[in-house]
Amino acid sequence: MSNGFAGKQVVITGASRGIGFGVAKGFAAAGASLTLIADDPGTLAAAQSIGARGAVADITDPAAIDSALAQLGHIDVLVNNAGLERLTPVGEGGDEVEAVFRRIIEINVIGTQLVTRRALSKMTHGGAIVNTASIWGRVAEPLFGAYVASKHAVIGLTKTWAKELGPRGIRVNAICPGWVRTQASMLSLKRMAERRSESEDNLLAQITGGQALPGLMEPEDMAAAYLFLASDAACNITGQSLGVDRGEVPW
Repeated sequence: MSNGFAGKQVVITGASRGIGFGVAKGFAAAGASLTLIADDPGTLAAAQSIGARGAVADITDPAAIDSALAQLGHIDVLVNNAGLERLTPVGEGGDEVEAVFRRIIEINVIGTQLVTRRALSKMTHGGAIVNTASIWGRVAEPLFGAYVASKHAVIGLTKTWAKELGPRGIRVNAICPGWVRTQASMLSLKRMAERRSESEDNLLAQITGGQALPGLMEPEDMAAAYLFLASDAACNITGQSLGVDRGEVPW
C-alpha cells in the first residue's frame, strides 16, 4: 500500500511507542499526513522522526483532546490505540488496585469514546476508525480484570459504532493483537512470571509455543492490518474484530 494514503489525514492515539508508533511508521510510509497523540512528552520526538505532527494530551481530558485536534480541518482515519495494561487482581485489597482499575477503564474505554466523539465532527463519508482491542478482548487472563474488561468493551463499542456510523459512510473495525514486543506487554510478562515463580524466558516460550506460528511479533508487524482496515480495500468491512496473534486464539 505504498503511498496509498497520500493526502489523507490520519490521527493515532497512544503513538509515542509500541504498537501505536509501529502503525504510525506504516501510515507515514504510505504517504499519510499524521497527527500522533499520547500522554507522553516523547510523542513530539517520535512524531518529528517520521515527519508527523505530535500532540501531548491525556485522552481522558476533553479539553486536551480538543486542543490536540483543533488544527485539523478534517480527519480521514482515526486509530484509537491509546491504552493502559496493568494487573488488577480482584482478591487483593487496598486503594491502589481500585485506583489502577479505574484508570484503565478511564483510558481504554472512556478515553476511546471521548476521542471518537470529537474526531467525528471532522470525519465525512469514506472515513475509517480502527480501534486497538486485544486477544484478551475475546478470551481472558487471570489478574488482568480491568484490562480484559476494557478490551471486551472496545469490541462492543466497535460493533455498536459500526451500526451507528454506517449510514454516514464511516467504517469502524478493531484489531486484536496477540503478544507483541512492547514495553507494556513485557512488563505484563514480568509480572505474570513473578506471580508464577518462573522465568520470563520460560513463560514467553510457553506463550509463543501455543501459537500456530512461533515467535514474538514486533510493533511494526502490526501496521499492515491497520492500513488494510483503514483503506478502500476494506470498503465492505465494518463492525469486525481482526485477530493478529499468529494463531494463538481460534477465531
